[in-house]
Amino acid sequence: MPPQPQVKRNFLEFLKSFIGIVRLLQILLGAGLWVTIAANKYEGSIHYVLFVAVLFWLLSLALFFLTLLDKQDLVPIIGGERWLLTNVIHDIAATLLYLSAIGIMIYKTEKNSFCNLKHYKHYCPYKVYLTGSVFASLTSSMYLLSAIYGLCRKCRGEQTVV
Repeated sequence: MPPQPQVKRNFLEFLKSFIGIVRLLQILLGAGLWVTIAANKYEGSIHYVLFVAVLFWLLSLALFFLTLLDKQDLVPIIGGERWLLTNVIHDIAATLLYLSAIGIMIYKTEKNSFCNLKHYKHYCPYKVYLTGSVFASLTSSMYLLSAIYGLCRKCRGEQTVV
């Protein structure tokens, strides 16, 4: 049975909305960060960065699909009329943890800047950490943008995400 026209219109409406576009960017940029790190050698505090990236990638994916399918009422305690507040809290937590991840990535980038020489023969993670720093910064800015947008909507008394 093909999807109903109303359901199809709701999908497109959410995907064209500001929050739908920002969620997609969060998912793509977060995936870019953790794939960049996981595809290369990493050690120490980079495990924390990978944890933050994967955790919020999965949570953002869940929020995206629950909102896309309009099933947020099925989530106990945090769904229904609390869904906008849930999204705002998620975005603020993601922004704060991504800021600490950015700090770690920048520290690791600076620490490994010595190996960015033309004739350096050993493994050099400088470019990986630099790329990770950029992805973490962009992802954090998307979460911050989403949090500000959600707070503005919450202050206006709205209850839904879209």
